Amino acid sequence: MKKLLVSAAVAAAILTPSVALAQAVPAAVIAVVDLDRITTECTACKTASAALRAQVTSLQNREKSLATPLQTEQKSIQAAIDALQGKEPDAALQARVKAFQARQQQGAQEVQAQQVQIQRNQQFIQKQISDKLGPIYQSVMQRRGANVMLETGATLATTTSVDVTSDVLAALNTAMPSVSVTAPAAPKPAAPQGR
Repeated sequence: MKKLLVSAAVAAAILTPSVALAQAVPAAVIAVVDLDRITTECTACKTASAALRAQVTSLQNREKSLATPLQTEQKSIQAAIDALQGKEPDAALQARVKAFQARQQQGAQEVQAQQVQIQRNQQFIQKQISDKLGPIYQSVMQRRGANVMLETGATLATTTSVDVTSDVLAALNTAMPSVSVTAPAAPKPAAPQGR
């Protein structure tokens, strides 16, 4: 019996400090922000969006300017091949085919490189905005007394009193009046080092 009482006393002594260390979690004070509105209405976002649209339009125009002469050349080559009626093409026609394929491949590589650059530009813009928004969220939460911030799309319903979108938008416009729309050059892959 004495061992049982000693064991209970030891267990109580061990458990008591951990219970005392546990603190109650404060009540959640939630703010919501509409990120779609932020990214469509912020001044720098509008400018960046217009620049990206211009880059896409330029790429589409370049694709057309590359495709038109290639299509014309392809039809001409196909007509010459059809005129042979199954005979082997001569060296000149074979050279035309090879030159056509080289131009076609070069054009495809150019278009792909521009597509990759546009994607990098878009990611760079998003990163700049995201980097600015992090501290703004913290500042707005502190000023408004919130300890949780949610995106409006992640909520089922809210009241306008918890919406801090206008605060975040105003702070973003102040902190980021413009944004760079061209990503820095991609780092070159490192050459393998010999030992």
